[in-house]
Amino acid sequence: MSYALSEGLQAAIYARLTADAELGSLVGASIYDAVPDAAPDLFVALGQENARAAGDASGQVTTHDLKVSVVTRTAGYVTAKRVAARLSDLLSNADLALPRGRVISLRFRLARARRDEGEVTRRIDLWFRARLDDPAA
Repeated sequence: MSYALSEGLQAAIYARLTADAELGSLVGASIYDAVPDAAPDLFVALGQENARAAGDASGQVTTHDLKVSVVTRTAGYVTAKRVAARLSDLLSNADLALPRGRVISLRFRLARARRDEGEVTRRIDLWFRARLDDPAA
C-alpha cells in the first residue's frame, strides 16, 4: 500500500473540475481545496479522504474514499443539486491521468444533503471511491 498517489489524485480531480465549462457556468472559479474566509454564496470544496490498502498479489492497490461538497447560502437545494449532479457526472468513471500510478476506477458512492443551522448553509456531500494502482510502491 502507498499513500503516495493521493496528491496526484487530488490535483487530477481539481483539474477536471476547473476545466469544465458547465460546472464553471454554475460556480465560476469557486472550487476550493482550502475554503477562503470570505467564501461566495455557492462553492465546491474538496474535502476529507480515507485511504486503505486493497492490494493483492497482482499489485499495490489503494482505495481512496473522498468527499467533494457543494455548499450554498441561498434558499433551497435546486442550484446545489444541479452542481452536485454535474460533479457526479464529471467524476464517475473519469479517466484521470496521475503523475505516478493509475486510476483503476472512480465511482460515486453516496451523497448526503443537509442544512447547517449554525453556519446558515445548505450542503451536499458527495463521496467517491477511487481505486489506484501504484506499481512503483
